[in-house]
Amino acid sequence: MKVTFKILRQNHNLDPYFQSYTLEVNQKNTILECLNRIKWEIDGSLTFRKNCRNTICGSCGMKINGRSALACKENVGQELSKISPTQDEKNPQIIISPLNNMPVIKDLVVNMNGFWNDLEKIEPYVSTKARNIPEKEFLQSPEERKLLEQTGNCILCGACYSECNAKEVNDHFTGPHALAKAYRMIDDSRDDYPAERLTKYNDIESGVWGCTRCYLCNEVCPMDVAPLDQITKIKGKILDRESRNSSTPVRHRKVLVDLVKAGGWVDERKFAVMVVGNYLRDLRGLLSLAPVGLKVLAAGKFPFSFEASEGVEEVRSLINSIQSVTQR
Repeated sequence: MKVTFKILRQNHNLDPYFQSYTLEVNQKNTILECLNRIKWEIDGSLTFRKNCRNTICGSCGMKINGRSALACKENVGQELSKISPTQDEKNPQIIISPLNNMPVIKDLVVNMNGFWNDLEKIEPYVSTKARNIPEKEFLQSPEERKLLEQTGNCILCGACYSECNAKEVNDHFTGPHALAKAYRMIDDSRDDYPAERLTKYNDIESGVWGCTRCYLCNEVCPMDVAPLDQITKIKGKILDRESRNSSTPVRHRKVLVDLVKAGGWVDERKFAVMVVGNYLRDLRGLLSLAPVGLKVLAAGKFPFSFEASEGVEEVRSLINSIQSVTQR
């Protein structure tokens, strides 16, 4: 069957443009095999990264039909099955472009310096405890090693980083790849400063609270590392050790649980004052609420009373049960 590959081409600092190449292919051909044929048989100037061809090295990350993926893992049949019904089935197209959130060097090759610099910020290596064993290995139990398996599967392909909405709008955010590695360091029995790591990852802009929870990192990860799940676990550990006064994000989550526990749902009269105003302690925070508060009052949307929801005792019981399990 004939398939047209529409590839976004670009040289550094020049306007990008699409160039189309039509190949006779088999549905089992991987996207990387098709790119190799285009380069070898049609246009030797086409530029992309590759190495292992077996979903191990992560080099061939790119966007395929708008989704960050590995070209060596995705095949023609899979991509054609995702094509919109409006597309001409007799002349199917597969659109390929470079990863997002990284500047393009040439064609499908991006500059990953920012990606690596963000990884370095979380110090992705075990600390001194593991380095001070003079005559033998630092042994781990099977249970301790098992905690590292999921995050240890990360091949740093950049797919999650490319899809990250938080990174797109906040350059200080370290990215899902780094924070997934961060959780591995917290759970590593050989590391001797998990408390200091949690303090570092508690940063509002660069740490876990910068995540928008869009779930795209989990969706595109080719190795099922589930970066969002790891970020959520770090948040849980931070919430367990930090008080309400430590930061606005921590207070936001603790107040939310407290209000739902008390009334079955959120009492909107109290929520912003308790979170942003830190229980009336933060004058600047309270003043920042004034413009919005006045608009809500003028629109007649401010609730002057609060009525607990039905089944509040059941809600409270569920929250208490969950909290008792997580605190064991």
